[in-house]
Amino acid sequence: MGVLNWLNNYWLNLVQSGGIIVGLLISAAALHLDANARRVSNLLSITQNHREIWTELYRRPELARVLEPKVDFESAPISQNEELFIRMLILHLNSVYHAQKYGLLLKLEGLPKDIQWFLSLPMPQIIWERIKPFQDADFVWYVESCRTQK
Repeated sequence: MGVLNWLNNYWLNLVQSGGIIVGLLISAAALHLDANARRVSNLLSITQNHREIWTELYRRPELARVLEPKVDFESAPISQNEELFIRMLILHLNSVYHAQKYGLLLKLEGLPKDIQWFLSLPMPQIIWERIKPFQDADFVWYVESCRTQK
């Protein structure tokens, strides 16, 4: 009889508390879904920016030397356009790194290998060394750890 008496006196409080708990759970689920949607949206944006940068390579054939594994810098030093292209790629990489670091982007599994490949090329390697002192320490550490990965 004690339980029925308690329910009779406090049923409204129990229903209200249950409603609040259910509301909080629904809000948490909505926030989780929204965060995932934002991560996918950010990934699409990063992909679009990546495509726009690399499209320059196809639009402007004079940039093709950036990807050559052997470059004769004596006969033809790095041009301003080549340096600008590489700097744009590194700035894009910086954005991707920070987006991933703060959980704003889905993890890109192949990113370390891409960094390792790109910065193993002579021209990107030279430009990276030039601009590395102007980058934040976390980003430099990440890039350098990718470069030395086996």
